[in-house]
Amino acid sequence: MTIKIGLFGFGTVASGIPFLLTENQEKITAASGSQLEIAKVLVKDEEEKARLLAAGNDYNFVTNVEDILADDSISIVVELMGRIEPARTFIRKALESGKNVVTANKDLIATHGAELIDLAAEKGLALYYEAAVAGGIPILRTLANSLTSDKITRILGVLNGTSNFMLTKMVEEGWSYEEALKTAQELGYAESDPTNDVEGIDAAYKAVILSQFGFGMTITLDDVTHQGISTITAEDVALAQQLGYVIKLVGDIRETPSGIAAQVSPTFLPKSHPLANVNDVMNAVFVESIGVGESMYYGPGAGQKPTAASVTADIIRIARRIKEGNVGKGFNEFHRPTQLARPEDVISPYYFALETPDQQGKLIELAEIFNAQSVSLAQVIQQQSVEGKARLVIVTHALNQEQLQHVVSDLNQKADVQLLNYFKVLEG
Repeated sequence: MTIKIGLFGFGTVASGIPFLLTENQEKITAASGSQLEIAKVLVKDEEEKARLLAAGNDYNFVTNVEDILADDSISIVVELMGRIEPARTFIRKALESGKNVVTANKDLIATHGAELIDLAAEKGLALYYEAAVAGGIPILRTLANSLTSDKITRILGVLNGTSNFMLTKMVEEGWSYEEALKTAQELGYAESDPTNDVEGIDAAYKAVILSQFGFGMTITLDDVTHQGISTITAEDVALAQQLGYVIKLVGDIRETPSGIAAQVSPTFLPKSHPLANVNDVMNAVFVESIGVGESMYYGPGAGQKPTAASVTADIIRIARRIKEGNVGKGFNEFHRPTQLARPEDVISPYYFALETPDQQGKLIELAEIFNAQSVSLAQVIQQQSVEGKARLVIVTHALNQEQLQHVVSDLNQKADVQLLNYFKVLEG
């Protein structure tokens, strides 16, 4: 039995699929129960088609999506174009044409996944997207299958390789944010517009998807509070080290008594925490559950072959289900009503960095702001004084998001105090 595949796009990841199909043919054929064949590849225009053919790529390149959609011999299409459109339209049309779909498009799945999943279910087709979260780490299938008997209570993740590379250099090499970003762009890790990476948006998309698989709830990007790394300074990095922490951009999804809370923010991780040792462009997902307890899944979050491996695994699973006649089974079968946590149930210690006048009584005045919200202080550190200004660091005991909002608002209202930064602290 031969199962034919249509590719939407032939960029870095897509061109890694033929490599795996060739180099691992025996295992893939055994796992899928079929021969897998790339039948047609959609490319942008005739110029790109000519360039790819001249480079020695021997595929049936087409420039009109209808050439794939109207081909009844193609059972699976793989979307690796990126961005929301035209990918969303093409996937909808593919499902409406009776074709199963694999995608690595996290932006699309996070924003329009629900409608596409519903359409796939209505048509009795598969829509898989393992590579949309953490590239080569099979975290979605692990949550859906291997941990299906377990109750997940919290998922923590270093989910963006670009920001993690930058923070690694800031911690280990003492680089500034600007130096780290410049190098990340030179190495191709960061785009010319790095906003999605450095402001936590990319990680927030992944948190949306992880919430579905870990907790069975469909949330939106607006439900994920996200804060980026662009305000982190060398002083914050050094202070974290001094206190026994490492700063990472961490996605945090947890279940509270009132519902789930999803956040992406710079976080002080204890140096003993497994995520603290996830460096450079690597990703990791740390899962807390009532059965297994604690487990971590580590690997490359991007790159041609790691991402292609996850995409190809989805193709294999669909091919096997086509052969067995149960292709309409959903990728994630855990669903329950979405219930968001109340702010007062989302609790963490916090780090505050402040610049204040270097004068007697100022610390007492600031402590009263925290005390007014019933927030107790774990550590207070006064750093160097320059021109009558002091840098003051306060680490609190656990406070909830409602208390946090009041404290931040009250600090910002003080004319002679500048709130430089505030970051979540993960308790050791």
